[in-house]
Amino acid sequence: MQDDARYLKRKVKAGSLDVHPTEKALVVQYEVEASILGETGHHMLGERKEGQKIIRVKSLSPSTDVGALARKVVEECKLIPPSRLPQVEQLLYYLQNRKSPPAEGKSQSLERKEKRVVKPRELTPFEGMELNEEASITRIDEYVELLYEGIPEKIRGSALVLQLARNPDNLEELLHNETVLGALARVLREDWKQSVELATIIIYIFFCFSSFSPFHAVVSHYKIGALCMSAVEHELKRHDVWQEELRKKNKAYILLSSEPDNGSLRRDQEKALRKYHGLLGKQEQLLRVSLYLLLNLAEDTRTELKMRNKNIVGMLVKVLERDDEELLVLVVSFLKKLSIFLENKNDMAELDTVERLARLVPCDHEDLLNLTLRLLLNLSFDSGLRAKMVEVGLLPKLTALLADENNRQVAMCILYHISVDDRFKTMFAYTDCIPQLIQMLYEHGEEKIDAELISICINLAANKRNAQLMCEGNGLKMLMKRALKMKDCLLMKMIRNISQHDGPTKPLFIDYVGDLAAQISAEEEEEFILECLGTLANLTIPDLDWELVLKEYNLVPYLKDRLKPGSAEDDLILEVVIMIGTVSMDDACAAMLAKSGIIPAIIELLNAQQEDDEFVCQIVYVFYQMVFHQATRDVIIKDTQAPAYLIDLMHDKNAEIRKVCDNTLDIIAEYDEEWGRKIQSEKFRFHNNQWLEMVESRQADEAEPYLYDNDDRTDLFYSADGITPADGSVSPDFFSDLQPQNGDSHHAGDGGDAFDRTSSSPERPVTAYGFRPDEQPFYQYT
Repeated sequence: MQDDARYLKRKVKAGSLDVHPTEKALVVQYEVEASILGETGHHMLGERKEGQKIIRVKSLSPSTDVGALARKVVEECKLIPPSRLPQVEQLLYYLQNRKSPPAEGKSQSLERKEKRVVKPRELTPFEGMELNEEASITRIDEYVELLYEGIPEKIRGSALVLQLARNPDNLEELLHNETVLGALARVLREDWKQSVELATIIIYIFFCFSSFSPFHAVVSHYKIGALCMSAVEHELKRHDVWQEELRKKNKAYILLSSEPDNGSLRRDQEKALRKYHGLLGKQEQLLRVSLYLLLNLAEDTRTELKMRNKNIVGMLVKVLERDDEELLVLVVSFLKKLSIFLENKNDMAELDTVERLARLVPCDHEDLLNLTLRLLLNLSFDSGLRAKMVEVGLLPKLTALLADENNRQVAMCILYHISVDDRFKTMFAYTDCIPQLIQMLYEHGEEKIDAELISICINLAANKRNAQLMCEGNGLKMLMKRALKMKDCLLMKMIRNISQHDGPTKPLFIDYVGDLAAQISAEEEEEFILECLGTLANLTIPDLDWELVLKEYNLVPYLKDRLKPGSAEDDLILEVVIMIGTVSMDDACAAMLAKSGIIPAIIELLNAQQEDDEFVCQIVYVFYQMVFHQATRDVIIKDTQAPAYLIDLMHDKNAEIRKVCDNTLDIIAEYDEEWGRKIQSEKFRFHNNQWLEMVESRQADEAEPYLYDNDDRTDLFYSADGITPADGSVSPDFFSDLQPQNGDSHHAGDGGDAFDRTSSSPERPVTAYGFRPDEQPFYQYT
């Protein structure tokens, strides 16, 4: 049958014609029928294939001459017969009058702009790749033959194939022509070093295939990705050599520029510079098309892993030194895609990627700036890279971008990550970040505040200097007014952070104590009450009359009810305990709490939460505050078992609990002799525990004389260095004139009264929520 086949007949039949649903374009359906005819002309074999062609008419506008445009479309598109001219004209008239999609609201438009995915711009033919000749799919065999000639012919042949490949309708037909793809792959493999233009064109052809996922297998089959990696690596090395040669010529020109006969030297230097820029332009074309192809192939994570093993990250970071904006858009896009994997992020950290990206912020190219910020956002999840961003001066640059509506959200997210580190919070005070953030809060009015905005404000408010900046003018008044009106828990959390700082900010809250106290009731939402209570608990202001506040707003019953285990969330109960510790600083207030029966409730809570160090520490701090006042001291010492609990906690593994506990017990021992002896005895027993065990062992084993006759007795018996009696017996009375020891709360050199509240009163214990506002920020970046 094959011997009889002589002729191939190809027939194209036009189908339906319609408008594109969304674009200004016509859609032409057609059918290709291929028939194999025998010698006598009879039909032997046939195949039909349907296709679609989109004719875009972007120039169509209300003033366009529809008739002239329709005639032009029919003339240029062979699939539309002249008989269908009226139909084309009618469809174009419909497109001309079709309404565009309804305009979006401002918020929707902004949201879509923020969420848009910026991609590298579609590749266009490079200089030197366009031919006057028009390619035809029917002459593909001629183009293949050119690939077996010299370099100029190979460039011409591959450029003609590229014309075909740039039309997606031709890709499938080219795909089935293994001769073409095999020849192109062979030429690329053999000649890519000889001609940058040839390599660029052939890689561009395979790039057209890589733009569609189903064709990735073909690109991988011919190992084009590996060839692209080799080409990129080679070109980067060539670029280093060019730069070195140019540097030498510049150095020679500078050294000899003072001589009178330096005209030829200047001409040579200018010629070398022109040559360098010419080579650089061609090389960047090759880099761009190669990297774009690799980016498409990297859709498959297995292929991406192979690229990483061949140092794709290092190559991309190296290209960041270039100035071509379109190439940089592509490189930053690729790095952003790679940065979501830990291994790639670590590679970027080692290669000083942040330093190279810093020069791109800000820049005039909108897409490049947006992509750079998104890459920095991915990298900012690493604390070391956040430190590097601050070190290279990105903080003020990012702050300036808060005024740019298009990039504000991404910049704010990066700033939020930086604000998480306590060591960098202070540095925000030296930029105009905080005034901008406060202004944004003003502008929100009664709308919900963006999560990123309020989050960064909460973090920055934890720094004393930042809190002062936030309160400048009517800052605190505005924040408080909005928080109380909108019942905004996050804004109240920010206010709570501001309230924890000593200095000029804390007295500003006196005007709002009543407003905050009024929020504490069973009807309010627990989360909001939690923040209001936390803010009040931070107000350790001597002039504040807490007794009046508790009476006027009837807070004692609420506080007492919330002390019952399980009455509310643990966080709220903990804040109630801290609040009681704060108000107990007032003598009258402490007495009122004692009369209300709140102390037994606290002890009951201590029993229930004895495994939670935060609860234990804050409850002990409440006892510490109450033993300063005569009324509450007597209740705690005589009517409760609080001292016994404190003795048990005296040697807790938590250092903060031990510290507050020791101070409290010292005051109890001063005012109650009986408890003083018990506390002294317990301290003696603990400090001499090992020695006491040895003594008890001796008494139990008196019948064994070798224990006493042995001269190699343990050093423990001689540790007192002659201060203790010779027989080794020491009574608790020995410590009545006690010198500071390990574990005691007072250290040598403390000349003040051990129970002087002003000199030795410990600060409130740190909870998991708070931090020490007086800590110095840490600026070391390594």
